[in-house]
Amino acid sequence: MLGIIVRFIVSALVLLFIGMIAPGFYIAGFWTALIAAIVIAGLGWVFELLFGTQISPYGRGVIGFLTGALVIYLAQAVVPGMRVTVLGAVLASLIIGIIDLFVPTAMRGNEQAHGSRHRAAR
Repeated sequence: MLGIIVRFIVSALVLLFIGMIAPGFYIAGFWTALIAAIVIAGLGWVFELLFGTQISPYGRGVIGFLTGALVIYLAQAVVPGMRVTVLGAVLASLIIGIIDLFVPTAMRGNEQAHGSRHRAAR
């Protein structure tokens, strides 16, 4: 449980950072960023549930990048104090992707570990 809380706090800090450097991406403050992180994670989960991991915002490649931008853009409809243009969503998705290269999420690490266990069991 603590890991989930830390992940959302880190995600909120990343969104605040993006709000400072990316044009077209505005987030009102920490609590707005925290709510946005939760909403973005929820929307990403829904996209993954509906379309599979190939189109997931957590997936690698162009499709994951564009899906991430779409999820960020849609989140503004639910999160008061968050305003995002299409360019802002694309830049935010790019910045999140770059940050994720250097600070990978625990979720991806767990998926890789589970995948290697399943392969080893075969």
